[in-house]
Formats: sequence, C-alpha cells, structure tokens
Amino acid sequence: MAIRNILLVFSALMVLMHSCQTPSAPARDEIFKKELFAVEKEFCAMAQSKGIQQAFVYFAADSAVILRGDRLIKGKEAIRRQYESMPAKGVILVWSPDFAEVSGSGDLGYTFGKYTFSKTDSLGHNIQSRGIFHTVWKRQLNGQWKFVWD
Repeated sequence: MAIRNILLVFSALMVLMHSCQTPSAPARDEIFKKELFAVEKEFCAMAQSKGIQQAFVYFAADSAVILRGDRLIKGKEAIRRQYESMPAKGVILVWSPDFAEVSGSGDLGYTFGKYTFSKTDSLGHNIQSRGIFHTVWKRQLNGQWKFVWD
C-alpha cells in the first residue's frame, strides 16, 4: 500500500512539474510578438485619445531617441519638448504594425508598418503624408515595453 501511495504522489508531482514548464521557444516567441503588436496598437490608440505628445512621452524609455527630419532627439524630456508645440486639434497620426520580431530572450524587439500623418493648415486645407515607421522596443525591468528608437 505504501509503495502505491508513493507512486501516486510521484505521478502527481511529475504531472504538476510538466504543467509548470515554460512554453516552447516558438510558442514563447509568438507570445512576445503578440505583446509587441498589442503595445504598438496601444501606443497609436493613446495618440488618438490623449494626443501625440502624451503618447510619445508615455511609451518612450528614458534614453529613447527619435529621428525627425535630419535631427536626432535624444531622451524622454527632449521628446516631450519636441511635441509640446504641436497643436492638440487638427493633427492626426495613425499607424499600424505590419511586422514584429522579438529577441529569443524577450527583452528587445522591433516593429514596422505604415503611418499616415494629417494636419489642417491655417487655410483649413488638409495636408497628409504617408510612410513607413520602424520602432525598436526594449522590455523594462518592470516588464513594460518602451521604445528606444523611433
């Protein structure tokens, strides 16, 4: 009887240990990619609901760098200043990721896709530009993804 109980306990422990294993590498990679797609979409949604400046500041890592024209804007505070003069109304930035890739360790990734930037000029004309964006993301110590390059 004691051997039977030991075997039952051993079997239960084996099942429990197997169920606690981390996902396989391909499954884990897909989870990471889905996380990045979701973060990129949250980033865009915040730009729509709360404004471009607030979204870029919120999703930027402290050391983030953005390229605008031929200028590098370095650091979260500089990014905040870059967007502070942008009017809250009449300016729309919309984008959607087409692709995401994440490192095997799950701490660095990138996305790219298409964007549309629209603004209304002083005469009421709508001016649009379209292009391709590329964002590099880094998982922070608290587990959140923040961009380090845009």
